[in-house]
Amino acid sequence: MNKIQRPVIALSIVVSAFVVGLWPTAALAATQPRLGTATSFAVLAGSTITNTGPSVIHGAIGLSPGSAVTGFPPGVATSQHKTDAVARQAKTDLVTTYNDLASWGATRRMTGLDLGGKTLTPGVYTFSSSAQLTGTLTLSGNGIFIFQMGSTLTTASNSRVLVTNGAQACAVYWKVGSSATLGTGTQFKGTIVALTSITMVTGATILPGRALARNGAVTLDSNLINLPAGPCSATGTTGTAPTSTSTTATLAQTGGGPPEGGFPWALALIAGIAGSFGVLRFSLSNRVDRRTTS
Repeated sequence: MNKIQRPVIALSIVVSAFVVGLWPTAALAATQPRLGTATSFAVLAGSTITNTGPSVIHGAIGLSPGSAVTGFPPGVATSQHKTDAVARQAKTDLVTTYNDLASWGATRRMTGLDLGGKTLTPGVYTFSSSAQLTGTLTLSGNGIFIFQMGSTLTTASNSRVLVTNGAQACAVYWKVGSSATLGTGTQFKGTIVALTSITMVTGATILPGRALARNGAVTLDSNLINLPAGPCSATGTTGTAPTSTSTTATLAQTGGGPPEGGFPWALALIAGIAGSFGVLRFSLSNRVDRRTTS
């Protein structure tokens, strides 16, 4: 092997290793965000949990490090954990969940757009500041939906989130950079993970989903929250068509900014393979030349 062949072959090995090594990582990244022990909590807060009226929480409520849980009864919950080991661990896991959701790369940027009146397919939707829902947001297709807000999430009265064509509420996540407010009569879906606080105004529901506040309070007023039932099968932020025989047409995505570009894995793999063949051809050519001149 001559001096020219060695660096060329070394470069080919590096390129191939890079492509082969990172391809599985990209595939594995598109799994469900990690909730840990916070999975079993329908309501989780850091400072206080306050309820007014006959709220019904199908799932645990938890508080840590605060100690003030008021309004239960008249509110009811499946179980309650207040500043105990279970609540502390759930809050630790919630920090991991928040950071996990924040780390997902955007597929569409929607700063300045209202979510109302839009139909979205699985993906990561980012708002650099606040997000507003006025009216109906439709989520279509089986996959993971992540909404990242730099600051607040606010819904107008009687707004709603619908899922269709295989979309699952258990795979919808709302990472809120400060606080979330669900307006009167809002019909919401998915897990809200807020850095500060969550307020559910009179009659707002999360069916199904969670209200998880990392540092502040969760304030309830005659609300209904159901935990997602059973394991969630949705994976990936690229939608897949449902396998049922339903005659409902798949809805096209409407609204949102331009798609964000991803890493061109196919081109990288082709480049690696081409490089390897190039090295092989170069080596064989050199051997032929040496035999011809000898």
